[in-house]
Amino acid sequence: MLPAADMFARNVPVDTPWNKGDAGIKKQLADVALNTVKSKGATYADVRIGRYLNQSIITRENKVQNIANTESYGMGIRVIANGSWGFAATDVLTKDNIAKTAALAVQIAKENARLLTSPVQLAPQKGYGEVEWNTPIIKNAFDVPVKEKADLLLSVNAAALQAGADFINSSLFVVNEQKYFASTEGSYIDQDVHRLWPTFTVTKLDKASGKFETRNALSAPVGMGYEYLMPDAKEEINGVTTIYKKRYNMAADAKLAATQAAAKLTAKPVEPGKYDIVLDPTNLFLTIHESVGHPTELDRVLGYEANFAGTSFLTLDKWESKKFNFGSSIVNFIADKTQQGSLGAVGYDDEGVQCGQWDIVKNGILVNYQTIRDQAHILGLKQSQGCCFADSWRNVQFQRMPNVSLQPGKNSLSVADLISNVEKGLYFFGRNSYSIDQQRYNFQFSGQLCYEIKNGKITGLVRDAAYQANTQEFWNSCAAIADEKDYRMGGSFFDGKGQPSQISAVSHGCSTSRFNGISVINTGRKI
Repeated sequence: MLPAADMFARNVPVDTPWNKGDAGIKKQLADVALNTVKSKGATYADVRIGRYLNQSIITRENKVQNIANTESYGMGIRVIANGSWGFAATDVLTKDNIAKTAALAVQIAKENARLLTSPVQLAPQKGYGEVEWNTPIIKNAFDVPVKEKADLLLSVNAAALQAGADFINSSLFVVNEQKYFASTEGSYIDQDVHRLWPTFTVTKLDKASGKFETRNALSAPVGMGYEYLMPDAKEEINGVTTIYKKRYNMAADAKLAATQAAAKLTAKPVEPGKYDIVLDPTNLFLTIHESVGHPTELDRVLGYEANFAGTSFLTLDKWESKKFNFGSSIVNFIADKTQQGSLGAVGYDDEGVQCGQWDIVKNGILVNYQTIRDQAHILGLKQSQGCCFADSWRNVQFQRMPNVSLQPGKNSLSVADLISNVEKGLYFFGRNSYSIDQQRYNFQFSGQLCYEIKNGKITGLVRDAAYQANTQEFWNSCAAIADEKDYRMGGSFFDGKGQPSQISAVSHGCSTSRFNGISVINTGRKI
């Protein structure tokens, strides 16, 4: 989903220099808020000063359709008073107004406490003093002139059109979050976070019938700088199609997409039935996101989050049994917010918790969830897992998904080896349409490209294929996972949750995996 417009964001001239603000000044402002809330009776407080920079460039064929360049800057103050949360925010960062906003946060907490049934229980958290963390980038995308970025997209479009595409739209989204966190526990954390996502959609039209096919980019949104868009043949995997690791050749992908969209027009329809399906990471990441990432969010498990995409079938009794068979014995999921190049990578979450990694599913068994400080006691944890996030200074932070990744196979296994054992199968690439129920249990996913496999050989494209299963059945059918040499990340650049909705970005890594005996339907078949 695309984010809603931020009413507090202001348009700024393109190519404005985005220098990181002075941490000393931010500390002075944060201390005004912290001193005020303590004088008003708060027992805990954290302050987030955020500068959020967003740039998007949208093109179609030979035209630039839109360029947006916005900045949002302000402070959010969260407190506990009389055992209850309170929150207030402001974009006027004078000392007098900060003090007034801080007092309001305490007042709101005390009013909320009148309805309290039990006080907030925060997991212990040490203060880190003055520390910083920066996304490790080679080239800041905001330092690249907008004209250069627009010219890149137009050259991508030209490559697709020259290869036979009838239409193409391409986009580039660039984000820089300059986040400063301070708390009454003694943390002063300055972070500089970067994300980038290049993407396109190519369309090929059959003018005789009026039918058309599309193929979207096989790029990944990344926690990297502009270096991701600097092609490197060493970062390409050339097989039945070309896929990319830590560098992306956008023009080459668009050119190939044009020929593949044309091929989809004449591809045979898939025959419904049971198949062994092979899922490339460009497809499997989304299935992980929807069927593993979201249902292991503890707030969904507890029913606190229900309005936006439902709750979870992974109820506490399943975890408490210590034997709930989520998947086959080779299925291992790790949550983390540290993986370099991922969308979710930060040094500290929005509660000042240093980020790490932990098991969610181990040898097929559900062993953990995702928590923040006021949830940790529910699972008997001594500390938070660092899953707190807010998409703006003006929004209160809450539990958001970390990177959740399927671990590669432990034994040496190439994708070719994995396919060689398939008698009747399908090989999916790229994300496409999907649906999943309100318990994150029954689902359906399709792909950008789908190839038929017969007797261990790829025989050609098919169209209109989608696979269906329930989450537990699907992950228990996982029969083989390629080794770490094939490991790649996909992700969601605009992941929505909550009401009012907030947007986060999260990656999911995996290697190509095989699932046996999965139901496949023909989405184009008329009944």
